[in-house]
Amino acid sequence: MDSPALQPPLLFISDVHLGGFTDTKNARIESELIQLINYCQRNDIRLAVLGDLFDYWMEYPGFVPKLGKKLLDRFEDFNNQLGPTLYITGNHDNWTRNHLKDRGFYLIHEQYQFSKDDKKILTLHGDGLNNPKYKLRRPLMHRVLRSRRFVKLFQMVFPPQIGNTIMKYFSRITRKMDWDARKEEQLNNWAKRQLKNSDVNVILTGHDHIPRQKQFPFGTYINLGTFYDHQTMAYYNNDGISLVCWKPELQMLKQFETKNH
Repeated sequence: MDSPALQPPLLFISDVHLGGFTDTKNARIESELIQLINYCQRNDIRLAVLGDLFDYWMEYPGFVPKLGKKLLDRFEDFNNQLGPTLYITGNHDNWTRNHLKDRGFYLIHEQYQFSKDDKKILTLHGDGLNNPKYKLRRPLMHRVLRSRRFVKLFQMVFPPQIGNTIMKYFSRITRKMDWDARKEEQLNNWAKRQLKNSDVNVILTGHDHIPRQKQFPFGTYINLGTFYDHQTMAYYNNDGISLVCWKPELQMLKQFETKNH
């Protein structure tokens, strides 16, 4: 599949975590995201997903999760109309095979960099990268969970439904254990160093669930926050790039106010 045409207007979204909550909350998240996709299609706004759209997404050989079928049907129509949507997998949705590609996504598991209007923009989920030049090493647990050997062994031992149940339980435990404030500081410091020591002008991540925009003398870092809670994302148009939030009751995007330390 050809690379996505990432040109403004463009919305970057992450950490929807569909499937990680009660049936009622999952239905609300799915409905509001579909409303956002409808809004984007009406206004010719492209989308890019920077990980953790699902919680958990686990494709087995010959098995596709039923999770988010309505959402994926809507995305497939969107992708057919506007072209492939960039999808960078996160630490909750990287057990993929071919289904998401078949739905029209441009799927990658690491970082994606592109240039526009004399700016170089680096996008990633935020849990780490394999390439040592970025100096953002994944935690050991994330490296194990992404390992082909581990995935193959896990799927040999546990059938799809049992395996999915185990990983969802694991996800709930780790979400309670996550220290978002510590991860926030780590990503802030990493983005600052990366912007200072490279030719990248803008870095976009998700992962730690804390929406924020940091302006440095040498570039901009934006963390997308969460859709399931904050409904925040980065909006890139001819006026630049900024943190916005989706207001489903108004069916529109609004500027998101955040402290810039």
